[in-house]
Order: sequence, then structure tokens, then C-alpha cells
Amino acid sequence: MSIHREGWPFIALFAAVNLLAFVFATWAGLVLLPLTLWCIAFFRDPERTTPQDPGLIICPADGVLLPIVDAVPPLELGLGETPRPRLSVFMNVFNVHVNRNPVTGTVVAKSYRPGKFFNASFDKASVHNERMSLRLRPEGSDGTRDLAVVQIAGLVARRIVCDLTQGQGVRRGARFGIIRFGSRVDVYLPPGCTILVEPGQKTAAGETILARFEGQT
Repeated sequence: MSIHREGWPFIALFAAVNLLAFVFATWAGLVLLPLTLWCIAFFRDPERTTPQDPGLIICPADGVLLPIVDAVPPLELGLGETPRPRLSVFMNVFNVHVNRNPVTGTVVAKSYRPGKFFNASFDKASVHNERMSLRLRPEGSDGTRDLAVVQIAGLVARRIVCDLTQGQGVRRGARFGIIRFGSRVDVYLPPGCTILVEPGQKTAAGETILARFEGQT
């Protein structure tokens, strides 16, 4: 099982504490063992098979799709104040937390904003919580199909990791970051997209098709 690089310090810490617990008392080590195993599982980074059909927007996160609403994307991305369809994926502490690019294209803008740590399943988390916002321009687009991807810290999460930089090219399905330890990712679609998922649906980063650009079949 592949492990994300962000996980090794935590796994080492959990394992060391667990080993010390076994040294002092077998029962204590057994009590802590499930936590060590959970830590290993949390940072797992499985391979994914990304659909290659043109015009697809792929889910950036594992989890459950929350209700789809129209909302204004983060203003710092310069996408305007017109509401767009927002697809939000809630990740609990048992989901894979590695995030993947929804499209192939270019990072037009990147912006970090500190904030609060409400439960990531709450709608207000998109507005008030700590977040890392990305504006992506799909390959071959003139800017009218730009979309936003926002990593949002949750009640337990305290670190957002994003490996992308402004101006960088990205590939659909490739890894771009991780959030520790329970969080959500929002995707703000451009006008005219056909949404292909439903609220309550389980998603897999890099595999689940969220939507299709207008005019693509």
C-alpha cells in the first residue's frame, strides 16, 4: 500500500508511542494499536484510473457529495460574483485524503486564506473555514471555462497541503495535495456544464466523473 509522504512523520510518531505502550504493558499497546493502524490507513495513497474522454471534470476528492447549490466562488480568484454550481465533497477521517486535479490545464490563480474550523459538512465551512483556492483553466480554453477548486479545512483538519503554483500546468487525475484530518473540497463549475453526479453519492478522487463541459459528448 502506497503512503503519501505527508504521513510518514505521523506514522512514525504513532508507532513509537504504540511501541512504548507495549513495553510498559501489553494491554496498553493493544489499546493503542487500532489508532496506529488508522493513522497508516489515513495516509494511504492508492493508484487511480482516470477517465480519458474529452470534456470531463473529474472529482478531486474521496468522500460523499453534499447537496449541490449555486454559490459565488472565492472572490480572491477573480471569477466574479455570479453564483455557479458548487459541488462539495465531504471527507471523513476514514476516507483517502489525497486530492487530484479535475482537469488538464493551467493554474491561473492560487490563494490561501486563514479561517475557522467548523465541521466541514456544514455549508458555512465554504465561507468561513481556512481554505486554499485554485483557479484552473482547462487546456485549449480562452478563460470562459475556468473553474475553481477549493481545499477546505474541517473540524479536525489543521493543515492544507497544496503542491501547485500559479502558472503551473496540471494533468487530469494527477495528485496535487492532501488535507489532514477530515475536510472537504469544493468545485465551482463554469456555466453550461452538465452535472453527472447526485447528492449523497460516494466519490473517488481521480475516477468519479462530476460533470461534462457544454458541447462535449
